[in-house]
Amino acid sequence: MGSPDSTTDAAQRPNIVVVLLDDVGFGAASTFGGPVHTPTLDRLAARGLRYNRFHTTAICSPTRAALLTGRDAHATGVGTVLNSAFDHPAYKGVLRAETATVARHLRDAGYSTACIGKWHLAPTWESSQVGPFTRWPTGQGFDHFYGFLGGETHQFEPTLYEGTRPVHRPERDDYHLTEDLVDRSVDWVRMQRSTTPERPFFLYLATGATHAPLHVPPGWRERYAGAFDQGWDAVREETAQRQRDGEVTPPDAALTPRPEEIPAWADLSDDERTVAVRMMEVYAGFLEHTDTQLGRLVDELEASGQFENTLFCYVVGDNGSSAEGGPAGALSYMGTLQGLPEPTALRMAALDRIGTADSYAQYPAGWAWAMTAPFQWMKQVASHLGGTRNPMVLSWPDRISGAGEWRRQFGHVNDLAPTFLEIAGVTAPETVDGVPQLPFDGSSMTATFAAADAPEYHRQQLFEVNGHRAIYRDGWLAAAHHGGVPWTVGMPGTPRDFADDVWELYDLDADFSQSADVAAEHPELLTELRELFDAEATRLGILPLQDARVARTKMPRLVEGRTSFTFYPGMVGLPEGQAPRLLGRSWHVAARLEVSGAVRGVVATIGGRAAGWSLWVDEERHPVVTYRTFEVDRVELRGEPLAAGEHLVEVVFDYQGPGFARPAELTLVVDGAEAGRGRLRATPPAIFSIDETFDIGCTTGSPVGDHPVSFAFEGGRILRVDLELDG
Repeated sequence: MGSPDSTTDAAQRPNIVVVLLDDVGFGAASTFGGPVHTPTLDRLAARGLRYNRFHTTAICSPTRAALLTGRDAHATGVGTVLNSAFDHPAYKGVLRAETATVARHLRDAGYSTACIGKWHLAPTWESSQVGPFTRWPTGQGFDHFYGFLGGETHQFEPTLYEGTRPVHRPERDDYHLTEDLVDRSVDWVRMQRSTTPERPFFLYLATGATHAPLHVPPGWRERYAGAFDQGWDAVREETAQRQRDGEVTPPDAALTPRPEEIPAWADLSDDERTVAVRMMEVYAGFLEHTDTQLGRLVDELEASGQFENTLFCYVVGDNGSSAEGGPAGALSYMGTLQGLPEPTALRMAALDRIGTADSYAQYPAGWAWAMTAPFQWMKQVASHLGGTRNPMVLSWPDRISGAGEWRRQFGHVNDLAPTFLEIAGVTAPETVDGVPQLPFDGSSMTATFAAADAPEYHRQQLFEVNGHRAIYRDGWLAAAHHGGVPWTVGMPGTPRDFADDVWELYDLDADFSQSADVAAEHPELLTELRELFDAEATRLGILPLQDARVARTKMPRLVEGRTSFTFYPGMVGLPEGQAPRLLGRSWHVAARLEVSGAVRGVVATIGGRAAGWSLWVDEERHPVVTYRTFEVDRVELRGEPLAAGEHLVEVVFDYQGPGFARPAELTLVVDGAEAGRGRLRATPPAIFSIDETFDIGCTTGSPVGDHPVSFAFEGGRILRVDLELDG
């Protein structure tokens, strides 16, 4: 069990706050030369230190695993994003007991601990109300959890949990998730100060922003009107120049070229540019809104006198910016990721919807590339710095000198856990719950707090995601891109032979932006680094190499082998991946209802605003079934008002297969009589959503139907809901 070192004065142990943003590239925030105003980051940087050679893993879940455990993500069992986990020890998406979190060590040493926001470290088969809750935040060392479990969520109508219980978001018209998460953080910090002021606290605040969907309150969407009319090529050049002028990068840092897979701004049509500009304006407002809300947490720490003795660690992105909107961007990006394109005319007609609750947008890949200036590539591409280098700011007025200075040592997200333990005076235990612990892969960075010229503390690091891979050692980076583009998530990828990948070599001490491949000049060094990669990959157990875009294996499912189900009220929060498989097949729902008054509410639903279906009763007692296929189609059927008494309401879904995304016929039947029939032109090929759930008696996330959030069933009872799957 971790405990404070005897030399540590408990009353002087610092509070630790970690803020982790989502999907923000190196060249987005103004603090690091980007076009988006980040006042809170500026404020912290002025009183702390800016790190310009800090790295993540290039993708979400692995970065979070590395941050919280201090180990290489593969060593924790989370070598890929949980949505792509497969049956391999390094990629299973199950945190290993041998890699306990820093939250566990700090809690054992007397810290109060809270995780607020995004988790994305619990496998879906452990994310329902039947548990187990071992890999939920409260099973990983956090006293308190409020947030969401999956990779993304609707920012206006999120899927939320408190502890291990699904909860509904506060019912107010101006709700936004980022504001809610900061409210909760402030409330939790105040509670600690009120009840146990002698105890230090560890707060891990991981926003859903700025991951898609791009959602921002009114007013913020308009702040950047006209700011990006010049297009991504020009914005990227402007950012690179500001970075040079502001010492974010060396004066001679080269601006790397645009990948051929991304179109030049000049080659877009006028309408394509109009849509792309609007999406970038929304993204910029989203990022500024997020950063501004975080300022309220800083305000609280300052007002309460806790800021001076708080290590505030602000990591600007868990990877590079996301290109998952594809070359054109998307009004509903989960559909385009699955091969259901949106015509430009449709996007033009929906310009005012982008950023609102009635959209699920992501900006075009060209903006993702621009936001990683000056580096190559973006999120998912672990071979290049556009995927792995993220800004970081550290503030701790009591202990950090040189306010406003730069720190240029190579660092990695797995350095944070050892750093936190050192400043807390806590020695990592050799065993936790009787399980021997693996050593840290990261190293403490505390030497940099006092000295800009402190020695390099992290001299070697492996990177690997989706077969893209690199090895860093003492200023040199050997890298191999494994092909493909980072906007084809959700469908099986194309197998590629690892032997065909071309290894490149970069001297990062002389070439900040990884712009000049010097493999031909140093063949022996490249061979040596490739051998080092193989040695590290062997140590981490990832050979032979795997590509998570291709390596599909059967993972645990709670409903495996079943085609007949009966559900009752209270069955809520079942992840889509663990619910009955409703795509690519026919099915039949039969809901037995008892109506006693002014009945209304959700009977059964899966998915959310972007895609899914819902059986519900409207305010006038009409039974309704709504089915959404992203921006492709929407069918809604409505029956006659339900009188008092018992009723059988059925939904018949006749899939026109075989194959993916085929049309379907939807029928609503009430008490044996057909009440409505409609045809869907297409259906989702793989998933409705990442984070929405299957619910009986309410909706726990964004609603499929046009009704209030949650919309619990009332004015009667749901006796049971039977579901039969075809084949």
